Amino acid sequence: MERYQAVTRFCRISPRKARLAAGLIRNRSVIDARLQLEASGLKGGRLLSKTLSSAVANAELQGNTSREKLFVKEVRIDEGPRLKRSKSRSRGSQHPFLKRMSHFTVVVGEEKE
Repeated sequence: MERYQAVTRFCRISPRKARLAAGLIRNRSVIDARLQLEASGLKGGRLLSKTLSSAVANAELQGNTSREKLFVKEVRIDEGPRLKRSKSRSRGSQHPFLKRMSHFTVVVGEEKE
């Protein structure tokens, strides 16, 4: 049972928003997952689609498998570093903003679990 993965790091989207797109493709075939991401219209879906296609390319090159046999085994969205920014407010104070980043991990394999 081979597993092939792709990792995308430092994506400028909050992990909470990206996990909405990740929930759409868990335990699905790769072709069905690609259709779900394209139809969702989410920014996280667009970014996750690139990582999914990279994992499929890794499986095709390293394992000599076809994409029709592949299933999404694991999708993990981890929190990356945060950019700390601030905006000026009244009476000389400041309001902090945290611009969050995400790390995507997609694992594909041949057998559906």
